[in-house]
Amino acid sequence: MTLWSRPAIRKMKRFLVNARFGQPPTRFPPPMAPSKQYISSEGASRPVAPTRKQVTVVSDDGRVQWQDLSRREKVARTTQQTFNFGLVLSGFVLTGGVIYLLYSEVFAADSKTRHFNRAVDQVRGDARALELLGSGEKIRAFGEPTSNKWARARPIASTLRKDRLGSDHLLMHFNVEGSLRSGVVNLHMIKKPDQEEFQYKYLTLNVKGHPILYLENADAKRENPKAGFSVFGVRWR
Repeated sequence: MTLWSRPAIRKMKRFLVNARFGQPPTRFPPPMAPSKQYISSEGASRPVAPTRKQVTVVSDDGRVQWQDLSRREKVARTTQQTFNFGLVLSGFVLTGGVIYLLYSEVFAADSKTRHFNRAVDQVRGDARALELLGSGEKIRAFGEPTSNKWARARPIASTLRKDRLGSDHLLMHFNVEGSLRSGVVNLHMIKKPDQEEFQYKYLTLNVKGHPILYLENADAKRENPKAGFSVFGVRWR
């Protein structure tokens, strides 16, 4: 595209006016060539740094080196990394708490769930209890009744306390229901300071209209020890 300077445009107008009124035309100057801008060698030797977005707590992705950050951007990166470290640490603590709770409530030797399952298996395997409740495969055990009869996870009533001698006492009761009848199971377990596991003091099944059935009774075992053997008419215990 040909560029015209302002003096050339004025002369062009004067040429057209003279040609219209019969005056001899003046020489029209040639158009000026477009000017070119050159960058000096001094300016070309200085590389232009690429522009980047400011690093903030939200936008920092770690691509910008630490030495290239401003003071405010360093504070933003430090804040972001501190928050991320705290978030990861909280996740580890929460995971550890869940694992500990799961182990202590389900898998530990002293867990209430383990003693509950042990007592249920004992009821299902006792012939006297099956005569009262019905088939062992159809016996189901559950905790305290709730307003929602369809609720699966019903709380199991239990108490754990320590006496003045340092022995731990676990008391628990739950409901059982079979094809014939339903009843309530009560258990009392004791773990003395020199023992590693709980031992039964008693485990009973109470069915309405029937005597209490003792599945475990430590007091009766102490009162009626097993008979020993006799040699030459002498009984040894």
